[in-house]
Amino acid sequence: MENENPLKKEIELYLEEENIDKEKIRELFEEKLRPISENHLYNFSKLMAYYKCAMMSIETKLNVLDVEFSLKHDRNPINDIKSRLKSFQSIKEKMERQGLAFSVESVEEHLNDIAGVRVVCSFPDDVYMLADALLKQDDITLVSYKDYIKNPKPNGYRSLHLIITVPIFLAHEKRQMKVEVQLRTIAMDVWASLEHQLRYKKSFEYTKEMADELLYCAKLSAELDERMDKLRDLTAQNNE
Repeated sequence: MENENPLKKEIELYLEEENIDKEKIRELFEEKLRPISENHLYNFSKLMAYYKCAMMSIETKLNVLDVEFSLKHDRNPINDIKSRLKSFQSIKEKMERQGLAFSVESVEEHLNDIAGVRVVCSFPDDVYMLADALLKQDDITLVSYKDYIKNPKPNGYRSLHLIITVPIFLAHEKRQMKVEVQLRTIAMDVWASLEHQLRYKKSFEYTKEMADELLYCAKLSAELDERMDKLRDLTAQNNE
């Protein structure tokens, strides 16, 4: 029996996972890339695999820090870790909004949030402790640091955003890949998730009154974090 082309198999798998209609695949690329070659699609799939490896590396580092902290302090600072790889269509749309050419090289150069890791922590202090510990590792390079906890967005959004690079080791090379890491508390995460559902729900109009109410809820979530921090400190003092 004739051996199946491994390149073709990998491309077919990627198209299936992304739910991309092969007959319309040309529409996802600029005119100069038509007709899209197997090589173009293979290179894009390979880039996504690199980003996935980078995400896995960051997740491993964070899990190690979580275990180390639990041994020292008898509690875990991380409540949950979620990772996501930006979809093919989302990447294309973002490149178009920024007026950038849609190519493998351009995507890797200009986009910082293709690979994303969200870390949900128990307390605000845990956010900064984990961020500091991660950034101190000698194979991590900081690209961008945005503190929306100390300086919330106008709508009330709070999180700590890091863009970092981490090396991935391949068979014949080492590559530095960018990963966006968002660190937030449970209260911040609940607010952000509900705000996203309400703001982008298309069955009704998002009004100023709703925005004001969500901002008030954001202030309540910030107060909750502050109160929980104080309770944690009291618990720690009683255990000394």
